[in-house]
Amino acid sequence: MQFFSTDKKSALEAKNMAQFIAFGPVIFQVARIMRNSGILHEIEASGKEGLTIEDIVEKVQLPHYGVRILLESSLGIGLIVINDNKYRITKTGHFILHDALTNVNMDFIHDVNYNGLFYLDESIKNGKPEGLKVFGNWQTIYEGLSQLPKHVQKSWFAFDHFFSDTAFPAVLPHIYNKKNNIKKLLDIGGNTGKWAIASTKYNPGISITIMDLPGQLNIAKNRIEELGLNDRVSFHPTNILDASQPFPKGFDAIWMSQFLDCFSEDEITSIMQRCYDAIDDDGFVYILEAYWDKQRFEAAAFCLQQTSVYFTALANGNSQMYHSEIFKAAVLRAGFEIVEETNNIGLSHTLWKLKKVNK
Repeated sequence: MQFFSTDKKSALEAKNMAQFIAFGPVIFQVARIMRNSGILHEIEASGKEGLTIEDIVEKVQLPHYGVRILLESSLGIGLIVINDNKYRITKTGHFILHDALTNVNMDFIHDVNYNGLFYLDESIKNGKPEGLKVFGNWQTIYEGLSQLPKHVQKSWFAFDHFFSDTAFPAVLPHIYNKKNNIKKLLDIGGNTGKWAIASTKYNPGISITIMDLPGQLNIAKNRIEELGLNDRVSFHPTNILDASQPFPKGFDAIWMSQFLDCFSEDEITSIMQRCYDAIDDDGFVYILEAYWDKQRFEAAAFCLQQTSVYFTALANGNSQMYHSEIFKAAVLRAGFEIVEETNNIGLSHTLWKLKKVNK
């Protein structure tokens, strides 16, 4: 929260930022095309020498007019500078080209969100993902995830996996150690099986059941079969939003990663109540999430805050990347207590270890 307690900009800086916001869609698309067209790459490759507009036109084989428009816009954005009629890349342009986080975010916004965000005002008013209609007639994006266009699926999964791929190696030792002695684990919202696969590689004695929507499990099953893990990974298809469906029992622990942020506060409490009924008194529930108020860097908090808008406009209309205190209240209402908290896992994650409070 320390990042957002004061207004740090001068009046001139604030007015400049206001213009960036006003032209936000233009800035985004120009930066994306500068990256995808090869213009930024060619300018960077020229080094200190730089390139004239004629050089760039020849290298990327685009019309002179279009290249000029992109270059002039990019000067104002700060992607490039010009001296002696030659263009050179800036630090910001370098990050647009090479920073993995920036590229994952940019593809996610363009392929998954851009058209749907047009309906954000309707989503804010009625709490439904009105932008999802650009892809299909589903109640949530999760129902239609396996049916989205391939390039949209690719960007969605790349975004989702980017953060878990950095967190999972760091969190595995926290879960699978002698103290916990976990042999059977229920992976709720296991998606494509990333956690199950990482777990079986790390812990040869673990047996995992993935519980998710049938469409999601079909994707996971194919990967599990390819890796020959059928004897260690099983599947439990269910609609987790159906509060009448109890969760299976007989597990040492329940695991949920980047899952509960897909639900409203009341839905989180409902899911946790069923976790309470499913887990033994000596079992634990592990929650791995990214909370915007727990971040070390302002840019990380910013990314999480803006990701919340995707949940509003396209995912389900009622969830977000939460402030930890709001999320905690929803969890504790179900009868749990947090016995361990580990922050700064991977890029942005916090691990909670919970146990039941005897009612």
